Amino acid sequence: MMTMVVVVLVVLMLAAALLVLVTPNMIAAVAASSAVSLVVSVLFVMLRAPDVAMTEAAVGAGLSAMVLALGLRRLGLWKLDNREKDDA
Repeated sequence: MMTMVVVVLVVLMLAAALLVLVTPNMIAAVAASSAVSLVVSVLFVMLRAPDVAMTEAAVGAGLSAMVLALGLRRLGLWKLDNREKDDA
């Protein structure tokens, strides 16, 4: 049972990592990279390393996603839809 849960988590993590690479939407890429970190933190909990899991969740999913999102906003790549392009 535990092996199946780990396999499902690893498949989810790999799918999210591939989504980071292939998605053209930068906001979706930031969300997918955050999902990778959250799955890794769940794996750390299952390995009975809660301190490492909390650090990974805080830094990997929280702080890194915030820094990436702020970088997208600063570069002008923070677009949710194409209304600006249609209006021009």
